[in-house]
Amino acid sequence: MSELKVQTPIEDFDWDAYANGETAGSKSRQELIETYDESLKTAKDNEVVTGVIKSISKREVRVDIGMKSDAIIPISEFRYNPDLKVGDEVEVYIENLEDKNGQLKLSHKKACQTRSWDRVNQALENDEIIKGYVKSRTKGGMIVDVFGIEAFLPGSQIDVRPIRDYDVFVDKTMEFKVVKINQEYKNVVVSHKALIEAELEAQKKEIISKLEKGQVLEGKVKNITPYGVFVDLGGVDGLVHITDLSWGRVSDPREVVELDQDIKVVILDFDNEKKRIALGVKQLLPHPWDALDADVKVGDKITGKVVVLADYGAFVEVQPGVEGLVHVSEMSWSQHLRSAQEFLKVGDEIEAVVLTLDRDDRKMSLGIKQLKNDPWENIDTKYSIGSRHTAKVRNFTNFGVFVEIEEGVDGLIHISDLSWTKKIKHPSEFTQIGNEIEVQVLEIDKDNRRLSLGHKQLEENPWDVFETIFTVGSVHEGTITEMMDKGAVIALEYGVEGFATPKHLVKEDGSQAKLDEKLKFKVLEFNKDSKRIILSHSRIAEDANKAEAKAQKPAAAKKARKEEEQPQLTQNVEKTTLGDLGALQALKEQMQKGDK
Repeated sequence: MSELKVQTPIEDFDWDAYANGETAGSKSRQELIETYDESLKTAKDNEVVTGVIKSISKREVRVDIGMKSDAIIPISEFRYNPDLKVGDEVEVYIENLEDKNGQLKLSHKKACQTRSWDRVNQALENDEIIKGYVKSRTKGGMIVDVFGIEAFLPGSQIDVRPIRDYDVFVDKTMEFKVVKINQEYKNVVVSHKALIEAELEAQKKEIISKLEKGQVLEGKVKNITPYGVFVDLGGVDGLVHITDLSWGRVSDPREVVELDQDIKVVILDFDNEKKRIALGVKQLLPHPWDALDADVKVGDKITGKVVVLADYGAFVEVQPGVEGLVHVSEMSWSQHLRSAQEFLKVGDEIEAVVLTLDRDDRKMSLGIKQLKNDPWENIDTKYSIGSRHTAKVRNFTNFGVFVEIEEGVDGLIHISDLSWTKKIKHPSEFTQIGNEIEVQVLEIDKDNRRLSLGHKQLEENPWDVFETIFTVGSVHEGTITEMMDKGAVIALEYGVEGFATPKHLVKEDGSQAKLDEKLKFKVLEFNKDSKRIILSHSRIAEDANKAEAKAQKPAAAKKARKEEEQPQLTQNVEKTTLGDLGALQALKEQMQKGDK
């Protein structure tokens, strides 16, 4: 932007002579015109030039920039310069050399803005330190006046420490650095933190160079996070992880410390390159395990509070910083391992038995089920063989049902011991998980803590009776309930089932019996031990045909014999008759001769 040179006026200028073309002073008319033209050529729209204050009123300021006329600027544009007086030089922005009314239009405010924008950009390029006035607070930070431009100061850039009260900075003049400019939207971001970070960096290097592991220092709590506490050690920050705040369990660091609190810490570790410092607080205190009662031993009962729950167990704090683990398997005598949440919840005050104790490794395991008697100690008397009980169905397998008679006492009902009569393919056909079922103890396996149980044994074995009913050869009515490649299952009376192969399902008309068809069946085989009945429908018709054939066979034989004897009798008669006729003829002839 060029600066307009204001021409010196001619003293005692004779305007009448000038109007008549006469010389004025030592300068000719031509020289004056050239001077005027030169002034017009050096001034252009949208430029910032220097002008002189010619007069000041309550509402406006008249400014001369060496043009043919002066410009009037509202006095409000000079409100940041209360000491303005006539004759002062000021910068103005040429908005228009000649508006529609032929007037020169200037702006002091725009000149300041243009000059300010140039200065702000220059400050960013040269990494300069500038001064600004904090006007007010806004969302996320502060508004700062820099060279007449409103810049944004983010809350994170006010100081190296987190600022909780922004209002204390309002109406203060501070030093800043320009850190970002958006040329398109004319946005400026400044930082006060950037001024002190370089200095702090040097301080950090010096402090870290003097650090040693195990060194005890004093610091101030600078920030609290869910995972730990940041402590200011005098120019450099260190982190106390939540696990290093206390020997006991800490769910929130605010339970132990508060902001701006002065605390003692010990250096656990540090990284020169990354400038990370790990601090500890609990390490300055005696370990709670050292204070554990020396008389505590395995088998003792101990009380504590549940502080942490996991699926595999619960951690119980028996005294601050001393914890024992109750594994889920030690919560119940039941062999069905479940989640610890089913037995306990955080905050429960419980009593437990010390199962193991290692003071060197600072470990302790506890048990709850040991507070009750082991149900398997007197299993022989409480659940003797042949005794009957009510159990709860816990689980299924293809071969049977697992049930629980009481907590810790489990048993298996084999699928073959569920029913005397029904052919059960899977236990789910007979009962459901969670149902109660009556059982009888068949066998006791104390070593493996298992009982062999039966359900059908609660009733008399009906096959002793069935043996007298379904005798081989007897005929009974049955319904086909299931068809298979190998044959069909037939439901008989009394809830008994039998089996017939395909060839024994052929009806008298040659057709094959169908599902749900009700027919008569003949018992071919009865096996009480394997509970098997083999049936046949075809055999009924076959046997009837054989019986009929057998009954007809003697009559046919007699007829055959009669037919065989008849020709011989005829022949004999004929022979006797012929013989008799011959004898009679001879006798007749003889008698005739005698008469003669």
